[in-house]
Amino acid sequence: MKPQDADDDFKVHRVAAVLRHSVTESIRNAILARRFLPGDRLPERELCEMTGVSRTLVREALRELETERLIKVIPHRGPVVETITPEQADGIYRVREELEGLASQLFAERATPDHLKALKKAYTDLKASHTKVDPLGQLKAKNNFYRCLLNGAGNEALSNSLRLLNSQIMLLRSMSMAAPGRANKSLAELGELLKALEAKDEKAARKAGSRHVRNASAIAITLLRQ
Repeated sequence: MKPQDADDDFKVHRVAAVLRHSVTESIRNAILARRFLPGDRLPERELCEMTGVSRTLVREALRELETERLIKVIPHRGPVVETITPEQADGIYRVREELEGLASQLFAERATPDHLKALKKAYTDLKASHTKVDPLGQLKAKNNFYRCLLNGAGNEALSNSLRLLNSQIMLLRSMSMAAPGRANKSLAELGELLKALEAKDEKAARKAGSRHVRNASAIAITLLRQ
């Protein structure tokens, strides 16, 4: 559990038009930063103190996170962070491996120079994020890399399919990225993917994209079984 003063990272700026979205994002980030771990209760009072908003807004945010399957509400216990079984994780990673391998192949085939430039910058930003003790910043940088990859792939159905799994993917990603030694290996794998994409080698890109997901899967599932 993080020190209480670290909750300043999750304070919500009071912009009326986006306040509910901001509260939802704040609680989501707290979960992904492992401020709350899978199975942990999410007491409304604690969430109100953490975000600096009312219970009404916190409850609305929790309902949204429940639809994303990031949390679940247990009778007589209240909201808790969703847990993912090794079997569920295996299913998610198998789908990811196919879809992200395809995304890598399509990027190599279709991406414009601007798409490649954006992806290379995202990779540079991702490397820079690993020089800081900021798990949430690292996760956001990783998500941005994948966002750029999907933009260059240019397949709306593919992007929508991954978006349906997005919250659970991020929960598993935050777990695998926290494993000792995984960060450097992940960067190396994505570096190999980037080389294949720059060369417009569709076959190598698909192989590299799939391999990266497969390696992350092995780490996350091992941690879940522990």
